[in-house]
Amino acid sequence: MAEFTLTKDADGVATITWDVPGKTMNVMSFTGLEELEACIDEALADDAVKGIVITSGKEGSFAGGMDLNLLAVMKEQAGDDPAKGLFEGTMKMHALLRKIELAGMDPKSKKGGKPIAAALPGTAAGIGLELPLATHRIFVSDNPKAKYGLPEILVGIFPGAGGTTRLAKKLGAVAAAPLLLEGKMLDAQKAKGASIVDEVAADPVAAAREWVLNAKDADLVKPWDTKGYKMPGGAPYHPAGFMNFVGASAMVHGKTQGAFPAAKALLSAVYEGALVDFDTALKIEARWFTNVLMNPSSGAMIRSLFLNKEALEKGAVRPKDVPDQRVKKLGVLGAGMMGAGIALVSAQAGMEVVLIDRDQESADRGKAYTETYLDKGIKRGKVTAEKKEAMLGLVTATPDLEQLKGCDLIIEAVFEDPKVKAEMTQKVEAIIPEDCIFASNTSTLPITGLAEASKRPEQFIGIHFFSPVEKMLLVEIIKGEKTEDRAVAKALDYVRQIRKTPIVVNDARFFYCNRCIIPYGNEAARMVTEGVAPVLIDNAARQLGFPVGPIQLGDETSIDLAAKITRATKEAMGNDYPASEADNLVFWMEAEGRLGRKAKAGYFDYDEKGKRIGYWKGIHDKYPLADEQPDLIEVQERLMFVQALEAVRALEESVIEDIREADVGAILAWGFAPWSGGPLSWLDIIGAPYAAQRCDELTEKFGPRFTCPPLLREMAEKGQTFYGRFNPGAKDAA
Repeated sequence: MAEFTLTKDADGVATITWDVPGKTMNVMSFTGLEELEACIDEALADDAVKGIVITSGKEGSFAGGMDLNLLAVMKEQAGDDPAKGLFEGTMKMHALLRKIELAGMDPKSKKGGKPIAAALPGTAAGIGLELPLATHRIFVSDNPKAKYGLPEILVGIFPGAGGTTRLAKKLGAVAAAPLLLEGKMLDAQKAKGASIVDEVAADPVAAAREWVLNAKDADLVKPWDTKGYKMPGGAPYHPAGFMNFVGASAMVHGKTQGAFPAAKALLSAVYEGALVDFDTALKIEARWFTNVLMNPSSGAMIRSLFLNKEALEKGAVRPKDVPDQRVKKLGVLGAGMMGAGIALVSAQAGMEVVLIDRDQESADRGKAYTETYLDKGIKRGKVTAEKKEAMLGLVTATPDLEQLKGCDLIIEAVFEDPKVKAEMTQKVEAIIPEDCIFASNTSTLPITGLAEASKRPEQFIGIHFFSPVEKMLLVEIIKGEKTEDRAVAKALDYVRQIRKTPIVVNDARFFYCNRCIIPYGNEAARMVTEGVAPVLIDNAARQLGFPVGPIQLGDETSIDLAAKITRATKEAMGNDYPASEADNLVFWMEAEGRLGRKAKAGYFDYDEKGKRIGYWKGIHDKYPLADEQPDLIEVQERLMFVQALEAVRALEESVIEDIREADVGAILAWGFAPWSGGPLSWLDIIGAPYAAQRCDELTEKFGPRFTCPPLLREMAEKGQTFYGRFNPGAKDAA
């Protein structure tokens, strides 16, 4: 079946309908591009056709963008010159969209063209918006769920099918910046207000059809194709435009710290494109687009943040033979911040929720978290009073455990104490149905140990949320030694219901995420005790793309929590615990009452409102600043390697069974250098031989925590990569 079809009516309107077979949303393919061009050519060549409407056969959407796998195919097909293949493939797309834009008009007079309108029944993203931008008028549905934008920057590339050039020349650099550099998706009315689309209509196809039948020659000519065109806001050589580009450059660097190649390339394409005519600007855009695609960062980001993330969300690691396990009634034990957040996202997904705490007042306080959240949504116009009432109606706040009868999933989020959790497990299991799955939201306690309190350990699992629950995208699912497939399927189906990304790991101390995060903070603390300036440590991390530096992160998560984890780990590991001066720093800070942001005193000083006002200089009374500060790259490599090596060890020990989970989990859980695609992708980028060599050098200088794992050493000797050796879905690291 065709992806694009052409029909013509008696009035002379040709309708091109995009409807990819077997897909819920259209995505562009090589076949689609060829079929679209054939439809355009036929319609333009037919004298009976007065105008063209391009629309979608998918209800509620136009297109989700390009099939990103095609970029890899374009590279491969180019053989020894992949850059040439990517550039030429991109220019073919430009030529097709330019053909649509010029629509057969006379090159000099710009007359005689056929009007082409886009009628979008809903969401249009990426090339799904770049195609309409090449038409002469865009009509969109009044569908309140529809979104319009160019989100490519979020997966490490930028709009390369003319969207960058058209949007910048249409809106000016300043107005286009939030859409191009932040990947913002707007609803229909905001998209119209931003001049991205032209009209909002109840029936966009009918409105588009009427327009093409009445359009005049002047309606077809884009501003950049008219004589005397001037870029809104000014071109770079104009005084106002010069200041705009200076500001844009500062904004990009301020937000990205230079860590994301796509943002710099996009700004270069806009700047250079503003100095030349439109067709030359398209070539410049294609060159910078090719530049980004040739950078290993873009491939790693696309793989982790798009392909792998989507695969995990669609059930790539779900047990295959277990029937649907979607949750109907959820019990949440503990109405503190975590429990309240879990109740909120579950009610948002339409589940009936029983929120339990020790007394009615505490339970009500947990439910009030949802109410406050919804009230904020109402103020922003994103939630209606009816929706608020319906959601609150789904949450029953109570101290009565009997209300848990009929639940098919329990998530325990009580105090992080094995005895408290064991007692609650036994009480609840006496009430809930025998087939109910029981999950613990623990962040550090081994699931196998907690399952000992259960009569049904095969139905006991870990579901580890990150705080704040409603904002964090990842959920870590932990299998205990006796956890069976139905419990895993239940957890995965639940996470899909609440629209988050799951990773599944085997039980081990700190699981996977905390196993990698804790060394990140510890390494920073070690550096402080060595006299490294905290500002250097934090800035080194931010310039790697981490959302916050490890020193700031320590204040956000609290010093006393770090001290508690350190004590518990020491007790559990005994003589095997790798003690360091960093432990003494944490204990000293705790004793000084500098517990972080919550105490308005930590590694930072704070004002009365809790705003950071600078790094606390008193720390240097105990740990003086070194006269000579280390090289920035050395600080960055210490921070990167200490996390990446834990990811490798987790793979070696089968804590992680699928390398996609290691990379996606690291980016979504704690923001591991997103440009790298995750810790294992980063090791692939720098190469196993170099990584093993640096491990040896760092081990000699800083200690055994940097010892090269046997797996990485073997891969270095064989010249292997993680994504070359471990195909997605591999079950072990053998």
